[in-house]
Amino acid sequence: MRIGIVGGLDRNARDLESIAHSCGHEIELHTGGLTGPASAAGLRSMVMRADLVVVLTDVNSHNGVRMARRYARLKGTPVRLLRRLGAAQFPAFLRALPAQVSPSTNGPPPRRFAGPRRVDLEPRQEATART
Repeated sequence: MRIGIVGGLDRNARDLESIAHSCGHEIELHTGGLTGPASAAGLRSMVMRADLVVVLTDVNSHNGVRMARRYARLKGTPVRLLRRLGAAQFPAFLRALPAQVSPSTNGPPPRRFAGPRRVDLEPRQEATART
């Protein structure tokens, strides 16, 4: 499973990656800082590639949390909000993943109501010319 982690400390990245690979998962990390268009595009592309998005709220910007949740909602990717996630808690989090990520939460996003649709059950007949 590909897990995207938004926020947290950069110094934990190497430990988290090695733990994830030992458990058979792939992770991508983003600091959550949105200082320019390139960082916002990087966040969006990471969330779009992920099967699960973990948003850390303790070391993250408010805008980073909001944008990660928005992009995940658009794709239909499940999101887990955690205050912190370190090398000590990460293996337990990975072991609990099959119980946390259910197929119902990983489906496509719900369709927005666009108003009533016209459904023609019979083909329209062309108006006959008057004689």
